[in-house]
Amino acid sequence: MSDTQFWVTVGVWNLIVFSMYGYDKLCAIKGYNRISEFTLLFLAFAFGGLGALLGMVIWHHKTLKIKFKLAIPIALLWSVYAVGFGYGLWVK
Repeated sequence: MSDTQFWVTVGVWNLIVFSMYGYDKLCAIKGYNRISEFTLLFLAFAFGGLGALLGMVIWHHKTLKIKFKLAIPIALLWSVYAVGFGYGLWVK
């Protein structure tokens, strides 16, 4: 896998996670069925920490929940570590 493919994959995944937070916010406003908190946190820890953090900040979603205030920064740190490890493992 080339450098470009790796970073595009990471970027697209974080864009998907960011979109999921926006979709869940829209569902909350409209009263539709929601995405579970477990799923949102799982996506964050599955290399989507940056997308989740940006989704919280930009969409103002889950910002009052202590669970998310604590878990999302940890997920971001985990994502940075894991993506860096994966970059060294697969690309180099």
